[in-house]
Amino acid sequence: MTWISKATTTFGLLLLAHACYSAHEHSALQAHRAASLASLTASQAGVATSLPIDIAIETVVATFIVVLGLVLGTAQLRPIRWRVWAGQIEREGEEAFKDADGEIARDYIGNPFKLLESRPGFVDIRKQRQEFADWVKSQ
Repeated sequence: MTWISKATTTFGLLLLAHACYSAHEHSALQAHRAASLASLTASQAGVATSLPIDIAIETVVATFIVVLGLVLGTAQLRPIRWRVWAGQIEREGEEAFKDADGEIARDYIGNPFKLLESRPGFVDIRKQRQEFADWVKSQ
């Protein structure tokens, strides 16, 4: 994560913590007010009030800022198809798989088709045919 995404996420979490604290204080004050009113008059036993709109807006904005910070800190998406990914590896090499800190991603395995390209037990018939043709011509 870059410092911008970390700062954005931290700011959003602070706002979210403040919204939670405000909601808790509001509910505690309403419970205290309801208890004191209940002791004075028995007719208003259950007074329920909703959360103020500023606390609800602060909660929504804080959640949006946290999500924005997390999205800013995510790595670049990889191609879905293996052949596209292998082509990107061949063209750009390890440079394409470095994160914002300059470190190579841990899921980087190199060319996924390297085993198929090396083929240790493969016999090259065309090469052997050419060598045989060269040998016949030289004889």
